[in-house]
Amino acid sequence: MMKIGILASGNGSNLQAIIDSINKGYLQNAEISIVISDNENAYALKRSKDNNIKNLYINKKEYKTRIEYDTKIVEVLKEEKIELVILAGYLRWISEYFVNEYRGRIMNIHPSLLPSFKGLNAIEKAYNYGVKITGVTVHFVDETEDAGPIILQETIIINENMSLEKLEEEIHKIEHKLYPKAIDLFIKDKLYIENKKVFIRR
Repeated sequence: MMKIGILASGNGSNLQAIIDSINKGYLQNAEISIVISDNENAYALKRSKDNNIKNLYINKKEYKTRIEYDTKIVEVLKEEKIELVILAGYLRWISEYFVNEYRGRIMNIHPSLLPSFKGLNAIEKAYNYGVKITGVTVHFVDETEDAGPIILQETIIINENMSLEKLEEEIHKIEHKLYPKAIDLFIKDKLYIENKKVFIRR
């Protein structure tokens, strides 16, 4: 049984998608051992409570530096014997220390086709730029922002009459399928990295 730790700052819709994938039997041999948030009011914490998952709010104001904060998180993850760390709407840029402690075992999801439209508000950026195709990327996390080795991507065509709200809705639908798929590949030991590229064992 692979022990997963999830970091979330907000609503936690991707957390819910992962919970549902486990409950429905799509994600087998996996359990969410803990949900950690830097936001006391994150709805992700309520989602974890509602599903009887251990959860923890760690107040960033109690730590002077990002490394000190991340050291606490890593300490908790190791106590829980976490094997895979999932960033699910986690809005803090994690430190090099954190990356080194879990290199190749931290995943993030981003609502664009990386390397395009990094950072916050990626859906809106793509929409306003006028691109005809955008999508979702699941990637391993490294020291760079939204630039770690890409695991999976899925595209969506932006029709001329599509509203920003509709695009956001469709992007989230893709996220909720793609993230569990990437996690499943990791659990089944089908992913490996060479020269910053992710390959999938068939």
